[in-house]
Amino acid sequence: MASITSYSLKSGNKRYLFQVYAGLDPQTGKPKRIMKRGFKTKKEAALAANRLELQISQGDFNKDNNILFKVVYEQWYQGYKNTVRESTIARTAGMFDNHILPYFGNKRIRTITPAQIQKAVNDWFKIAPRNFKKWFNYTTNVFDYALKHDYMHGDNPTKKITIPKRKAQWGKSHDNFWDKSQLETFFTYINPNEELEKYTLFRVLAFAGIRRGECLALTWNDVNFSKSTMNINKTLTQGMNGKQIIQAPKTLAGRREITLDKKTLHYLKQWRALQKREYLVLGFNTLQRGQLIFANTKNGYKSLNTPAKWLKKIIKTHHLKSITVHGFRHTSASLLFEAGATIKEVQTRLGHDDAQTTLNIYTHVTQKQDNQAVEKLANFLNF
Repeated sequence: MASITSYSLKSGNKRYLFQVYAGLDPQTGKPKRIMKRGFKTKKEAALAANRLELQISQGDFNKDNNILFKVVYEQWYQGYKNTVRESTIARTAGMFDNHILPYFGNKRIRTITPAQIQKAVNDWFKIAPRNFKKWFNYTTNVFDYALKHDYMHGDNPTKKITIPKRKAQWGKSHDNFWDKSQLETFFTYINPNEELEKYTLFRVLAFAGIRRGECLALTWNDVNFSKSTMNINKTLTQGMNGKQIIQAPKTLAGRREITLDKKTLHYLKQWRALQKREYLVLGFNTLQRGQLIFANTKNGYKSLNTPAKWLKKIIKTHHLKSITVHGFRHTSASLLFEAGATIKEVQTRLGHDDAQTTLNIYTHVTQKQDNQAVEKLANFLNF
């Protein structure tokens, strides 16, 4: 039923307006009201209101599927969880909670427009130019799910989006690594006689080229001192609710046996002997099977953030070029290439599925080699 009220103009003349309930807003789900004003008589306002109510009653308002994006996401997520590892489940939930649902969660999924998605993508690109595509791809998956289950019709609106591209920066390259001299300098700032565990951990990262999670998951059973090898068969990562968990490598190539140099083995032996004495004082027998190489003071897994805290402090104190813990893996690969290792050898040691992955990550090395090749050619031709 329309409500009709009168009001006065500045001239003093009386006019009438009406308000009509028009159902729920299709995107927000809130009550929607239409107001018209300017009628000279109450009868005129009533006739206009009746006509509008008739139009609304003959419309399609009550037939719309008003399911929210966040409800579709929850349904999609329940199936998705059965296809990936726990660490991926946790990361995906974080992406939706922090970035995707704030834009679309409370909107009716069938009403979300390409323009609204484009705005979200543009905003994501500004704050995370490296990661925004993951958020966009997950958004696309939810819309695909909605189409498959008839929550919406037509085309997936994400297909109409223009994906932003990072501008090439001439003269700049990804340089999360150290050269031989920089790596050597770094180790001079850790005294193995005073900080043997720290020295050994970074030595393993640099010379074995393994990932942070792989390093923190290592047990003494994984090291074969007689064969000079290390077996990489698991990784420490973050699961649901921030809990640290152990997972198998993501791919078959990730399970690998790598050879260790004599000096790294020497420091591992020294640390094993010292760990035995120090942890015995703490009440732990480190000769048990499954003993972690790098453990916390409760003989459990170290925090995934511990190596980064150690590294940042050394870099800040001694004004070194800043790299991340993962930069030790980049450094190891770079120096392997410079030492003459083949792409296949580096690929196998790092546990990449294919050689292209190795090349994509370490293009700075191939560029350096290309520059050296040009110099060799010019020197040879000599004209």
